[in-house]
Amino acid sequence: MTKPNFFRTSVMQVVHLWRSIMNVKFNPLKYVADPSLQSYFMLVLFTIWSVTFGFIATYHIGWLGYSTVTSVFVHLAVLIPILITNAVFVDAERDGEKWLVEWREEQSKYRLFTNRLKMKNLVRWNQRSEA
Repeated sequence: MTKPNFFRTSVMQVVHLWRSIMNVKFNPLKYVADPSLQSYFMLVLFTIWSVTFGFIATYHIGWLGYSTVTSVFVHLAVLIPILITNAVFVDAERDGEKWLVEWREEQSKYRLFTNRLKMKNLVRWNQRSEA
């Protein structure tokens, strides 16, 4: 069994991480019906928290050279591609795309292969000591 492609694995991990933190099934934005508005509100909240942490870092921690505007742009440069990646995966899940099914099967088979000897209830029979 060969190890799955690093790119595929990392993209799947990014999507899983994004969904585990930003899933609207678990936050109050689940009541907003339009997914694009949910994304917009999440980005607005992100900007507010980024600026807040920038002020905290500037005044309370003493990082006087800290640029809040730069912090917002750096965070946006990281989060917007993750948001787009998640949107691609949501679209692929909805349409049942073949590549997504193949990626998931590949990772599932590899995990099963690597964890085959780590099962908790697995008992090995030692013929030399028990026979």
